[in-house]
Amino acid sequence: MNNHTLMVVIPTLGTRLSQLEQALTSLAELHERIPTTIVVVLPKAQSEASLLAAQYGALVVPDPGKGMAEAVNHGLSQRTGEKYYLWLGDDDRVAPEGVQALVSALEQNPGAVVAYGHCEYIDQNNVVGVTNKAGRWARFFLPWGPNFIPHPGTVMSLDALEAVGGYDPRLSYALDLDVFLKLRRHGRFLSLPVVASQFRWHADSLTVADRKASGAEAMVVKRRHLPRLLRPVSGLWNWPVAWAAQVAAHLVGHRMKRLAGQQ
Repeated sequence: MNNHTLMVVIPTLGTRLSQLEQALTSLAELHERIPTTIVVVLPKAQSEASLLAAQYGALVVPDPGKGMAEAVNHGLSQRTGEKYYLWLGDDDRVAPEGVQALVSALEQNPGAVVAYGHCEYIDQNNVVGVTNKAGRWARFFLPWGPNFIPHPGTVMSLDALEAVGGYDPRLSYALDLDVFLKLRRHGRFLSLPVVASQFRWHADSLTVADRKASGAEAMVVKRRHLPRLLRPVSGLWNWPVAWAAQVAAHLVGHRMKRLAGQQ
């Protein structure tokens, strides 16, 4: 058992070394503020990425090869005493001061299980194009509307996450939405007006690349978390919400492309 407060899991294919290094650098800065265990989950063949992760003190574990959810769950299974968990994509970055504020908020509110802040969308040159300023009402939109809570940078109680069974391996896109909906039954969500993460927007981001599939899976997840009487009519609001989410994603994408064109 160790005395680290926070566990960060990075699932990666190990092919974006420069961006992975940026992610690890941001976590090294975070570790100066909060004792942090970094777990990098990647294919065994990616020796260069493994060496890079090890240079930053990360624990490297082999990817089971069964999808994103299983990769993250495998990372979570390495827990040795950490109290909180944070997910980070291999091309994203944490904002150390913001994450520290989220952890402090959870420490001061024992009945809370999730703390989230704002997330900046950055391009390949780390220029901020859009900021997702998720507020306190994001929690209430989860079963009915879009998921405004950013996955990267959001801090969760590991005890609560284990109690709900971790991430559903049947899901490819909406695994974060499913976990948030399950955690709503276990405690309070805290929203802070701080930037906690930076999400890199590019064409091969999983949820960006296939918005239709992501929206369809999100509808399935939200439907199964509704009361039984409401499930048959959930399409009345889920389809308009899915359409609105696609429009919003298109506008953000247009903004990011225009930003790239100005550089």
